[in-house]
Amino acid sequence: MSKVCSAQEAVAQIRDGQSVASVGVIGWLTPDDLLKALADRFRQSGGPRGLTFYFPCGTGDSMGIKGMDHVAIPGLMKRIISGSYVNPVDPETGKRPELMRLIRENLVEAYSWPIGASMHWLREVARRSPGYLTEIGLGTYVDPRQQGGKFTASTTEDLIHVVSFEGREYLFYPTWPLDVGFIRATAADEFGNLSFEDEPITSASLAIALAVKACGGRVIAQVKKVIPRGGREVQCVKVPGVLVDQVVVAPGQMMVTDIAFDPAYLGRVPADIGTLPRLPMGLDKVIARRAAREVRPGTVSIFGFGASSDAPLAMAEAGLFRDGAIRDYYFTTEHGPFGGVVMSGWQFSANLYPEALLDGLSQFDYIDGGNCEFAALAFAQFDAGGNVNVSRFGGFNPGAGGFIDIAHNARELVFTGSFSTGGLQVDIRDGGLRVVKEGKVRKFVSAVEQVTYPVRKNVAGRAQKATLITERAVFRVEPDGLVLAEVAKGVDVRRDVLDQMEFQPRRILDPLPFMEEALFAE
Repeated sequence: MSKVCSAQEAVAQIRDGQSVASVGVIGWLTPDDLLKALADRFRQSGGPRGLTFYFPCGTGDSMGIKGMDHVAIPGLMKRIISGSYVNPVDPETGKRPELMRLIRENLVEAYSWPIGASMHWLREVARRSPGYLTEIGLGTYVDPRQQGGKFTASTTEDLIHVVSFEGREYLFYPTWPLDVGFIRATAADEFGNLSFEDEPITSASLAIALAVKACGGRVIAQVKKVIPRGGREVQCVKVPGVLVDQVVVAPGQMMVTDIAFDPAYLGRVPADIGTLPRLPMGLDKVIARRAAREVRPGTVSIFGFGASSDAPLAMAEAGLFRDGAIRDYYFTTEHGPFGGVVMSGWQFSANLYPEALLDGLSQFDYIDGGNCEFAALAFAQFDAGGNVNVSRFGGFNPGAGGFIDIAHNARELVFTGSFSTGGLQVDIRDGGLRVVKEGKVRKFVSAVEQVTYPVRKNVAGRAQKATLITERAVFRVEPDGLVLAEVAKGVDVRRDVLDQMEFQPRRILDPLPFMEEALFAE
């Protein structure tokens, strides 16, 4: 009997109060038709009501691929737990995601977990264990002695606990049932065997299916096409049909935002470095070029979402990947691709010209095992205590993503970002820059709004190395505090650096070197 049905038929059985888990990484692998069908059902019938949504990663871009923004409807969504959120301004409407409005206006219970925890928690649900136990996240905003991962005032239940085991503290994430799972693949047969030949990442697809079936729930798969049973090599099938209850065909599903299909993300074509996009000249490019100076061949390097992911494109433009030299660099992201070039913006997560791929849970096994020696991450705030914040600041609520796991387990950390934000303008010329208009919002603050990672504590206690790179200055984080290590030519250290900080560096190198003039060259 075929499992193929319409999206409307698939979501018709979801009941009030159930929990729904969905795969998706920004625009990649997002089962958008299923999420939209569920929202359409609610608008038409008023049900189901009071659902809990579990997104291991931010699902959809809230624009062309709306993802979890489809179901951001009061009454339909009671609670959301997500490894990350997305918060872009839609260029057509000028609006931010509806889900961000629900969080800002306290209309939903919202939790933000590290993606490492949100992935590994699924494994514990699948094997019916009491929960997930980890040291990663202690002393950060997910620690219940701080915010416990809660993002709204209506979010009161503690889903994370501090426990002691054999004399050491851990964070414990108790398991609870998942009733419905939305996953996505490229192809299914009539029995529901799923293959991912056109998907450059697989994320938590299998993990969600295993977890939901362990709870006696239903798994619904969205695919591009249906093929005859037995028409593929068994190695291509990543989710067996015994885990799939219904299949919905969406022939128009996009590979990712703005890309219907590109074989370069699947490693099917030779690397053509000359076709990579060039970063426009500006402060972001200066930061990317300086971060690229820290990247070494032969070292597994992981890049996070944001300004840090521009570094590989800067390296490509500088000619570092010519004549096959790209194979000397071992690049990855938290979503499992290895090799090739990390992309930025909405194409972040998958790599162009990859050589290998791990699923989401296995990738965080790799990260948490300390295998990514070097990590480049963005920063939104850095404070006098040596804490970094990327998870919640001002009116933004992006969550941590993979940041906490990556930062905790790397040996060398580079944090990138502009020195200030909110209208910052600079004039780049003559091997340096001049601040034309300072940003309204300071990023070097007395105390971060939320501790995403305690950098200085781990530099002092765990011998990590950490560097902060901005367009006008470079800092080293040392056990006793921040050290100003470089400054751009044309910058007044007092006016443009020290007076724009709510605290002062512990030391300033004397003599203070200039940042390389080549960083600022057209």
